[in-house]
Amino acid sequence: MVIIGAGECGARAALALRENGYQGTVTLIGTEQHLPYERPPLSKEAMVSDEHPLPRTIAGSEQFTEKQIDFIGSSTVVAIDRPAKGLILEDSSRVSYDRLLIATGALPRALPLASGSRHCVTLRSYDDALAIRARFRPGARVVIVGGGFIGLELAASARKRGASVTVIEAQPRIMMRGVPEEIAEVIAERHRQEGVVLQCGTGISSIEDTSGHVTIALANGEAIEADLAVIGIGAVPVTALAEAAGLDTANGIVVNAWLQTSDPDIFAAGDCCAFPLAIYGGRRVRLEAWRNAQEQGALAARNMLGAQEPHEAVPWFWSDQYELGLQVAGLADEAAHTIRRDLGNRAFILFHLAADGRLVAASGIGPGNAVAKDIRLAEMLIARSARPDPIQLAASDVKLKSLLAA
Repeated sequence: MVIIGAGECGARAALALRENGYQGTVTLIGTEQHLPYERPPLSKEAMVSDEHPLPRTIAGSEQFTEKQIDFIGSSTVVAIDRPAKGLILEDSSRVSYDRLLIATGALPRALPLASGSRHCVTLRSYDDALAIRARFRPGARVVIVGGGFIGLELAASARKRGASVTVIEAQPRIMMRGVPEEIAEVIAERHRQEGVVLQCGTGISSIEDTSGHVTIALANGEAIEADLAVIGIGAVPVTALAEAAGLDTANGIVVNAWLQTSDPDIFAAGDCCAFPLAIYGGRRVRLEAWRNAQEQGALAARNMLGAQEPHEAVPWFWSDQYELGLQVAGLADEAAHTIRRDLGNRAFILFHLAADGRLVAASGIGPGNAVAKDIRLAEMLIARSARPDPIQLAASDVKLKSLLAA
């Protein structure tokens, strides 16, 4: 068994192969020198910790040794030789496989206008995080291009380290993708309270390096000078290997419900794959989410061993900004109308219902983990295609657990 990609998904798959009793060889190939590590802390704890941050590893070298997982770091696969069932590495060495998992993830979407700028960066790796952290310092002028999860988490981290922050978002508001406006406005107001300037509804006309800083000209005629600009305008799946090998791709590597590609001996999972969701009528989606990477890594391992289990998990996303915790279960764009439930202490949940009354998503925000329990219960209702009574959904004195039992 060979896995390309040593991130969350690939590492979980390697461990799951052993947990499911596989006794053959397991090879995990990654481009970074570091052992596989968690990426969510890179925009949060790694930026603001008092001590020098270390990668939060998924498993230590002792664990890989104990489980006889051959981890090959600092190595790039340049081709998949499907007829010979082998991989060609950049040093011309070859690795054979019986079953292959592609877990190459996604890379930050490039902003062409920022090409060549010494002061425009993206966040993907631990090394990226260290470089950005060093420039998040008191008095620094930081621009975040992109008002999505990563951009706003970085904005909060930069403010905690004393930098001034401007967020530029071309859409009319922040968090347009997947987060309802009511919740996005709570996040926006919290950023404003911290002194973050939100520039929404305007694009960028030019980016130019000058002496020691970068000047960003906006389409509305305004110009912003910054010491650092972090580009966070989404991510693109890493599919070049799959495409060159002749596998089907469409906004990701196309897989079936068992995470098999168009080659039955090659699987794909995590941020790089586009898969069908049965609870949404087989709609094909690609998710850039930590838990999805974990779940699909484990599922891919079982199916590489012949389990043939379909992917049935409900999508789940989260973000921490300042003291606020945001969680979303399901796909809110499937909704026809929304019900609000207040939880007290500035926390609330929005339940998103389809035209036929099915609960298709739930979005919540509040201090810390205030919404976590109810979002988890909502996730279980979504998985069952439940049609809860809207009046009971809105009533904070009606326990969601009772709706689940019904």
